[in-house]
Amino acid sequence: MKKASLLAAAFLLLSAIWIYAQDDISKHASCHLCGMDRAKFAHSRILIEYDDGTTAGTCSIHCAAIDLAVNIDKTPKVVKVGDYNSKNLIDAETAVWVIGGNKPGVMSKRAKWAFAKKEDAEGYIKANGGSIATFDEVMKAAYEDMYADTKMIRDKRKMMKNK
Repeated sequence: MKKASLLAAAFLLLSAIWIYAQDDISKHASCHLCGMDRAKFAHSRILIEYDDGTTAGTCSIHCAAIDLAVNIDKTPKVVKVGDYNSKNLIDAETAVWVIGGNKPGVMSKRAKWAFAKKEDAEGYIKANGGSIATFDEVMKAAYEDMYADTKMIRDKRKMMKNK
């Protein structure tokens, strides 16, 4: 009987953790910068928690870079990112990042994906190319790519509008 109670308690705890982890999507259903559905892009979504208690939910590292630049006077307390495989939020600072490869990123030509496990990142690289990077390197790449990515987005939206 104790074993069943322990299993039930463990299941409830894990369920609560999973629900809490996904709660960012209900609080920030769409990216406040571009309007993209964050549930659809759960594998690339970002949640920024600032030290003043505010949060920002974006669809991608591209939009997160914009939010961080616009909110220069706020200090990020924690930045979480969707794991490419599980879609669960993980710490962006400790994630294993992959830059590049043959798949385009979300809101970016040059992909920037986060993985909870190094072996998952290495598996992605083996299948799609790219290279391992740190969060700082990914943020630098996001800012370096900003103009070309913004131009690409504008051109795509203009094309869709003209159809």
